[in-house]
Amino acid sequence: MIEGEEPRDLAALVVRQAGRLEHAEDPWQPYRLCDPAGGVVAPVAAFLRELQARGRPETTLRAYAIALLRWFRFLWATGVPWDQATRAEARDFCCWIQQAVKPDRAGRREGEDAGDTAGPAGADPGRGGGGAGVPNPVTGKAPPGRGYAPATVLQCESVLRGFYDFCCETGTGPAVNPFPLARVRRGRRAHAHRNPMEPHRGERSGLYRPRLARRAPHHIPEEKFNQLFAALGSHRDRALAAFWVSTGARACELLGMTCRDADPGQQLITVIRKGTRHLQQLPASPDAFVWLRLYQAQMHGLVPAGPDDPLWWTLRRPFGPLSYHAAYRMFHRASASLGANWSLHDLRHLAAYRMTRDPGMPLADVQWILGHAQLTTTQLYLAAPADEVIASVLAYHARMASGRGRPPGAAPPPGLRYRPESLDVLFGERRDHP
Repeated sequence: MIEGEEPRDLAALVVRQAGRLEHAEDPWQPYRLCDPAGGVVAPVAAFLRELQARGRPETTLRAYAIALLRWFRFLWATGVPWDQATRAEARDFCCWIQQAVKPDRAGRREGEDAGDTAGPAGADPGRGGGGAGVPNPVTGKAPPGRGYAPATVLQCESVLRGFYDFCCETGTGPAVNPFPLARVRRGRRAHAHRNPMEPHRGERSGLYRPRLARRAPHHIPEEKFNQLFAALGSHRDRALAAFWVSTGARACELLGMTCRDADPGQQLITVIRKGTRHLQQLPASPDAFVWLRLYQAQMHGLVPAGPDDPLWWTLRRPFGPLSYHAAYRMFHRASASLGANWSLHDLRHLAAYRMTRDPGMPLADVQWILGHAQLTTTQLYLAAPADEVIASVLAYHARMASGRGRPPGAAPPPGLRYRPESLDVLFGERRDHP
């Protein structure tokens, strides 16, 4: 406990969903964080403008604003001004968000609901506050828990540390960042136990930054994908799934295409990369363009088809561009019909898994297709799924039991012995054998 600090009862703390995040049709201020009275939170507005000046896309601004909204709601519940927050508040917030129960948004995005009440910390511990529940029997994936995911907790710590770094540099916040960096052990070199095969950034991590386990990405098995593809109900949905699984593009990248971005003659599509916002051409399978042509023939004369018009449209009147949430619901319905809980991102994982399993596909090419900044991210797909590892090890045990899998030079099983004649020849002497 910090000296002079009064313990805060986090179990009884109720963080109300005060304030809100507004999406404005203003390119200079696309998102505004408002306090409970409806006024714009000035330090957050300045921080978001700084991020915008650094070339961060609107999706990043929204993610940062949501993380800051969680922090300000916590401060409003505790009665501590944002510029008087100390390390104690930062520690309590990181404890609270790992145990708190997310509010029931009833289909609304976080930050767009006001007046609801989030459950107190510790209300549903579950698995570290998440309450993830029983894994799906088809996919093995646990459903979303009631608490915040570890990646969300990690992102909040990074955003808030960057926010207070900015405020300290500009002189608008506290003199000391309440989210400190982890101290280096005395007499020890920083990152002394770092894996030399991983890139080294030469920086310390946050003190309250949780560790995130890096697991092999989930992907849809081939036989299950065939069933899922058959469950899709339209040419548009089949074209989308075929492009996702053959190009490895992210869902938002594919949905942002225009009619000019599809080139069947070259068998290429052009997408805007999520992180860099650069244009990149991706090769796609011939089947994907066949389904695309069937979809375009179905929608001919019903929707605009100019070069700059959206490529993907809703199938019901009034026709409009297909949004991510509509595509997500479409895929969720097809997945649920099979009793599964796969997501759109699992199609990208399946594309990466197929490419990395092809011996003729260099890993650097897979990295370029997926748009990964680091090769180590692409290497995650080299790990075989659990079912394949189990089948491989069981086959190994079967080979060892039959004697076919014994490596050269290995000792024979205990039941085997050398012939006495061979020992006589080897040692050059005659012995009486029993």
